[in-house]
Amino acid sequence: MMNKKLSKPTIIFHWITGLIFIGVLALGLYVDSLPRAPEKFELLGIHKSFGVIVLLVAALRLLWRLKEGAISSIAQLTKVQVFLAKSVHHLLLLGTLLMPISGIMMSIGSGRAVELFGLELVSAGDKIEWLATIGGNVHGAAANVLITVLLLHIAGALKHQFIDKDGTISRMLGKTVVTKIQ
Repeated sequence: MMNKKLSKPTIIFHWITGLIFIGVLALGLYVDSLPRAPEKFELLGIHKSFGVIVLLVAALRLLWRLKEGAISSIAQLTKVQVFLAKSVHHLLLLGTLLMPISGIMMSIGSGRAVELFGLELVSAGDKIEWLATIGGNVHGAAANVLITVLLLHIAGALKHQFIDKDGTISRMLGKTVVTKIQ
């Protein structure tokens, strides 16, 4: 038998990053659908502030992951499943960094300050059109890709928990999962 418990920081970083990221993504999609009005810009400020938080937490999560190593799978996986799982995890890690960075590029490129709930982190400056354009293109394209990857991640976790019954979600909730050594 083998104990497959995850460390508390791994679990905490996973859930904090995931939940805030999903919230920021949902808020961004909602804000994008609004007409130009004061409410839109107020919500956009909240979206940007939480985006900065996602960047900070995701960077810490990445550092922790580099220190601790990749999470091993509970189940025996085929080569295709290993490839898909690693691809999804790497894309999610990259996306939680790339989305806020591209959003910051859009703000700076548009000559706007980068703020965290009113605290100015980067002052407003001159417009840098190419930076705003690259940031906007990456932000828009990455959002669509990340929605798909996020849905694949959730579907995979649900499959493992409820079809394979290997305890994947239980482990991500901090429970000890004991498996037979294969």
